[in-house]
Amino acid sequence: MSNTFKTWKKQHDSEDLQPFSYDREGLLWLKVKSIVRKGIISEFVASTNITLSETSLTKQFEELFNLLSKDVEKSHKLLDHYILKKNIELLENLDLEKLVSELYKLKVFEWGGDYQNSLDKYLVSHYVKAISSYDLLLSKFDTEISRAVQGYVLNSWYNHWSSILIEHLFKSHSSVLPTVGQIKSVDFFINDVPFDLKVTYFPTEYLKQKRKEKGLPVELTYLKSRAREFGIQFNSANSPSDIYYEIVEKFKDRGDSKCLNVIKEIKESNLSIVNDTIQSPKMLAKWLYENQGEMRFGSENRLFLVLIDTDDFANSWKLKRNIDLLRPSINSFLDDFTSKKIEDLKIEFTYPGRPQIFHTLADIIFIKK
Repeated sequence: MSNTFKTWKKQHDSEDLQPFSYDREGLLWLKVKSIVRKGIISEFVASTNITLSETSLTKQFEELFNLLSKDVEKSHKLLDHYILKKNIELLENLDLEKLVSELYKLKVFEWGGDYQNSLDKYLVSHYVKAISSYDLLLSKFDTEISRAVQGYVLNSWYNHWSSILIEHLFKSHSSVLPTVGQIKSVDFFINDVPFDLKVTYFPTEYLKQKRKEKGLPVELTYLKSRAREFGIQFNSANSPSDIYYEIVEKFKDRGDSKCLNVIKEIKESNLSIVNDTIQSPKMLAKWLYENQGEMRFGSENRLFLVLIDTDDFANSWKLKRNIDLLRPSINSFLDDFTSKKIEDLKIEFTYPGRPQIFHTLADIIFIKK
């Protein structure tokens, strides 16, 4: 294994991708890695009249990189030309309008349980270990379990194909070079800067933190106190989200100025926080790194696509299929990316249980309705 190949492999395996953003040879290593797939690498070498003596993909990766690294800039051009050609084939094979129509068939986004990322854990903790009666467990298949599984499958389907849609919009732009095969922590390059795309919503916990910093009351606590003041009953035994929904809906149904003003007050204060964040997004980017789940921890360069339905945050999921809103916002960001300075994208963050300070590059596109 050559010294440079070994160095870049070790760097990639350490999940510290920042050096790849500044080094042309490191960037070349990533691009080569993206074509190390059966059929793809042989197609590339055939199109460029390169001969490889190795037969295994692992050794071909090293051999091809060593050959290409002899003339880094020429090799970038060769790889870029090939990758863009493959990308055109990929884009042409996706019926974008049909996909959007399919995504609009989902009318309700409900997971059907209080689990987060693991249906297996949810089913084990709520049914396998919690119910000792076989007959009682069987009865759950007609109600709770079937609903949980259905919700999980439908929402996972929606998330997967809406991600395909969003990635397609990025890959259609001239400043984006996609990876041919999947590379851990890299979805595409924007003007030769590697990024991992993360599609998310405006974080509820971040909103709570900012409300506290501004001296604003906790939303649910405030709603409960005003409901009691107005003589509006609610089921305090319900989950916080159900209580919140019940009170807001009852405020709307009553429709008097006092109730509507409470809803308006909360909405305006939240939108003020959102607008402040859009003006200064770096703090949110840092927060997203520091509050990511342990199982999915990463310090790679990230481009966050933050979706916000300002009328009702709970409906932000619908924006994943709103191509008329997504396309111009994404294209505008990409058009302006060349004017950005790398220094302005630098983020430093820490993470619980990890002693080091992490350094990365990050940016945010806000999709706001």
